[in-house]
Amino acid sequence: MPKSVNKVILVGNVGKDPEVRYSQSGTPVANFSLATNERFKDRSGEWQDRTEWHNIVAWQRLAEIVGEYVAKGSKVYVEGKLQTTSWEDRQSGERKYRTEIVARDLLLLGPRGNGDGDHQRPTHNENQDQPSHAGSGEIVDQDIPF
Repeated sequence: MPKSVNKVILVGNVGKDPEVRYSQSGTPVANFSLATNERFKDRSGEWQDRTEWHNIVAWQRLAEIVGEYVAKGSKVYVEGKLQTTSWEDRQSGERKYRTEIVARDLLLLGPRGNGDGDHQRPTHNENQDQPSHAGSGEIVDQDIPF
């Protein structure tokens, strides 16, 4: 049987500050919404803008990082997988579905302090006077945003 792939890559803006909770076993989980925008011309030649909202969930250490560094308005790159869960609504008895992206990797994009939240973000680089390694292909500690 051929290998299958379930991979999602999104770049967008966080809609509201992430909510970080802990499962009964103590595992951190973060939830937030991410907006992606699309611009296209309709049949009459007019530009149209469309925003798509995505539900993102992060687990374990990534959830803690999201809670500490991601805020409303932050531009982020999210890589993960699609996951659909279902349950029975208690009031109506209807089957309900929710599709979300389970984040495996997240990168903060744009300048620090870009979000509207009150989160503290590191603003000092210990090695500011040393040359940057950007573009060299080598990843060093200074390249990691957290």
